[in-house]
Amino acid sequence: MRIKRSVSRFFGVMVVPAITLAVVGYFGFHTVWGNRGILVLEDTQAKLGIHQVQLAQLRDTRARLEHRIGLMNQSDPDLVEELARGQLMDGAPNQVALPRAGH
Repeated sequence: MRIKRSVSRFFGVMVVPAITLAVVGYFGFHTVWGNRGILVLEDTQAKLGIHQVQLAQLRDTRARLEHRIGLMNQSDPDLVEELARGQLMDGAPNQVALPRAGH
């Protein structure tokens, strides 16, 4: 009877630490190797850097396009000529059009 009581007390005392250890182990595993764990953090930061560079390029492109649209709204003659030359590069049958450097 005494042995049975000491065995049941031993297992009763060990259940709470075992469950606690299992829960801590589960969350610890996912903290390091999970989808959002520490090991994935470096890859995520690298991807973020790439996306920030792409965002800066897109913002620059947008600013240039907005500037160009603003010039078209003002009917800038140089811009109209540039667009016409770009669209009508073929001209007459014996005419050759050469784009200027830097355009």
